[in-house]
Amino acid sequence: MTSPRRPRVYLAGFDVFRSDAIEHGRYLKALCDAHGLEGLYPFDNEVTQGLPPQETAALICTANIRMIRDCDAVLANLNVFRGAEPDSGTAFEVGMAVALGKPVWAYFTERQSLRDQIEHDAEGFDAQGFQVEDFQLPKNLMLACTWSGSSQTAEAGVEALAGYLSTPRNL
Repeated sequence: MTSPRRPRVYLAGFDVFRSDAIEHGRYLKALCDAHGLEGLYPFDNEVTQGLPPQETAALICTANIRMIRDCDAVLANLNVFRGAEPDSGTAFEVGMAVALGKPVWAYFTERQSLRDQIEHDAEGFDAQGFQVEDFQLPKNLMLACTWSGSSQTAEAGVEALAGYLSTPRNL
């Protein structure tokens, strides 16, 4: 008798830009493994060395999209990156997963509403003159209204996602 395949989880986030990206990926994959999940980290893909930068970028993009198509769920690091919002590549990956009907579990430390996180004037406009949305959500509504759940840390996120996926209707 063969054992059932473990749910595969794409590990989305700007973690690939860390100085210890490979080690951190191994850590995230080990967390998944400890909870009965198979973590898929972008650096698992093989990319031919020595190609022009645009060709390398296209290969990485294609490989990551393939991973998202092949996974059962996405765990997304939505902590702020290079500003007040999550990484744009991660936001793309979340959107793609949602479009494919795959559950997304987000993790991020900042739990206050966007209005509480971003400086704004009495009318709700930021320093650049843009309205700061006031839906009492910790992230943009397109992210917050489409994830299956959220946690404050990767560790808590993996555990919660494993529990979520263990319910048959959620896979």
